[in-house]
Order: sequence, then structure tokens, then C-alpha cells
Amino acid sequence: MTDANPARLDADRLRRVVLVVALINFAYFFVEFTVALYAGSVSLLADSVDFLEDTSINLLIFIALGWPLARRALMGKAMALVILVPATVAGVEAVRRFADPTAPEVLPVVLASLGAVVVNGTSGWLLAGVRHAGGSLSRAAFLSARNDVLVNLAVIAMAVVTLWTDSGWPDLVLGCLIILIAVHAAWEVWEVSEEERLAAKALAGEEID
Repeated sequence: MTDANPARLDADRLRRVVLVVALINFAYFFVEFTVALYAGSVSLLADSVDFLEDTSINLLIFIALGWPLARRALMGKAMALVILVPATVAGVEAVRRFADPTAPEVLPVVLASLGAVVVNGTSGWLLAGVRHAGGSLSRAAFLSARNDVLVNLAVIAMAVVTLWTDSGWPDLVLGCLIILIAVHAAWEVWEVSEEERLAAKALAGEEID
């Protein structure tokens, strides 16, 4: 009996890992989004978008291993729009609060951020073992999860400053920065999907627009 193809085993393992990571990130998005609305935190609301970004990246990897370029490109654009929806909600909330920034409730923000550290840390640990199996996409997913922990820690630091100053400005400023990061991430996903669309047209011998 011949041994299984190592490349196939790596691909199967990668698909299992990214699907698990996508599911836990998608689930925690709803947790953090709900807590952010309850606590009145713009930065936590903006940070919840990041879980949709990670969900999108990992789902794209999962799909990229089995779908043709044209369908992958359509899914990528859909994911970019998914990221923008909660980012827009957070942006509207930020604009609304500029006239009178209100300090968020600190304890729910800290607890939700600690949960986010656990989720992103677990995602990074799972992806560390397969970050070289899927090329640039799997490495991007690993780096995104690792860097997200720093954002979560920044939200916790903001909560401490808020507790000290009793001001809503730290939360609002950090929230705006995280919103900009989310919009940039959506743009990057859109750009990758557009490159895949053009590549699909080139492979099909169609005219590139």
C-alpha cells in the first residue's frame, strides 16, 4: 500500500484548521458586537469587525483550495462587503458621538477584549502549524490573528485610560483608528478578488477589461 501524498495531507489539514478558525471568529463576532452595543464602546464595536475580516480570510483559504478562480473572485468581493457592513455601523456610531463623546462601561469592554485575546491567540496557535502549507494566504491569516492580539490589548489599555480619565475620547479615537484598519482590510480583500477575476479571464482567453 502506498503512502498518502504529503501535499494532499497538508492541504486537507489546512482546510480543517482554517474552517475551525473561521467558525470561532464568526461566533465571537456576535459576542463582541453585542457587548460593544451594550457597553457603548466605539472601539470595541470597530474591533468586532476584525473577527469578520479573519472569518473572510480563512473562508477564502478554505474555498481557494477547491474553487476555480472566477467563483473565488466573486466570493472574495462578497466577503469584502461583509466586512464593510459592521464597519459602517461603527463609523456611523463614531460620527454620532463626536459632538459628545460618552465614556463606555469599562468592565464589559475589558472582559470582551480578554475573550478576544483568547480567540485570536487560539487562532494564531492553530494557524502556526499550517502557515506554510497554503502560501501567502495562510501566512496572512496567521499574521492577522497574531497582530489582532495587539489590537485587543490596545482596547484594554484604552479601557484603563477611560477609567482613569472618565472621558469618551480615548474610546472614540481608538475606534476611528480600528475602523480605518477594517476599511483597509476590506479594500485588500477586494483587490485580491479583482486580481483573481482578471486572472480567470486571462486563463479563459477573454479580453482583460
